[in-house]
Amino acid sequence: MSERYDGEALVNPEVESEAEVAFEGALRPKSLAEFVGQRKVRGQLQLLLDAAAIQSRTPDHILLAGPPGLGKTTLAMIVAHETDRPLRLTSGPAIQHAGDLAAVLSSLVPGEVLFIDEIHRMARPAEEMLYLAMEDFRIDIMVGKGAGATSIPLDLSPFTLVGATTRAGLLPNPLRDRFGFTAHLEFYETEELVRVLHRAAQLLSVQIDEESLREIASRSRGTPRIANRLLRRVRDYALVTGGGATLTAVRAALELYDVDALGLDRLDRAVMQILLERFNGGPVGLNTLAVSVGEESETIEAVVEPFLVRIGLISRTPRGRIATNAGWQHFGMRRDNPPGAPALFGDGL
Repeated sequence: MSERYDGEALVNPEVESEAEVAFEGALRPKSLAEFVGQRKVRGQLQLLLDAAAIQSRTPDHILLAGPPGLGKTTLAMIVAHETDRPLRLTSGPAIQHAGDLAAVLSSLVPGEVLFIDEIHRMARPAEEMLYLAMEDFRIDIMVGKGAGATSIPLDLSPFTLVGATTRAGLLPNPLRDRFGFTAHLEFYETEELVRVLHRAAQLLSVQIDEESLREIASRSRGTPRIANRLLRRVRDYALVTGGGATLTAVRAALELYDVDALGLDRLDRAVMQILLERFNGGPVGLNTLAVSVGEESETIEAVVEPFLVRIGLISRTPRGRIATNAGWQHFGMRRDNPPGAPALFGDGL
């Protein structure tokens, strides 16, 4: 399934309410000049778009790689906006057959920007069709089956593919090599998130001081999407209590929603507490941790673990995950036996 972007909001009433769509659309910057953070990527993208404009051609295909919530979809929308072209949105899981991709590609208008989120999750037959489409703007459609099957070439309108992935290593080399530019998005610094929140607060008409914004930013895991979500919860708390978005209200709201001073949420703390209390700090294998907290191992590996590793609360070892000294200290606990003592909980990486 693919969707067109109307320049203001992604219209998909089956997934989100109109109010939610309008909110998300309002917070998204419309140009690279408005986009906060990712300074190097912004400069590279601006050069790519300017060169394409001077030569009156469609921009090269773009791959945006990085963790969720850093602005990959927003950047795709900006590419379409700054080139004054329509944007088609779809996702890798929605393209499970070559025919699904052929239907999308054959309906593109000249110069259209095609955004495929989670592109690494496309089916292999669709990936192979995409190779030719990206390189020669052509696809081959098979008609019939068996010995009587015939390949019919179909020319496509020139387009720009913007692919987004959280797992760039899962992309096959032939697909990755066909992108003219690959951008690697990094987590945001606190100062950058304060700027993101300041802009969002103005758009939401939230009266909030710099210290309160910094408190939200410091608990946002370096991710603008999380920062904006926490700001909304603070706004709701201030609205209900009637006390305004003060620093006290910010801390009370974040405590209510189980976000601690480091940005750990309920699942993060559950993983850490299992690791510390039940397994004495590890080593513990991924599958064991996942079963212990009642979550899928993919969720622990993709959502929880990267953040805990990045802030230094756990480490990955060949025998499994272990809590660091910082992890013990954050939870005010001490290890019962020294690191490296025999443990029976590691099921490897």
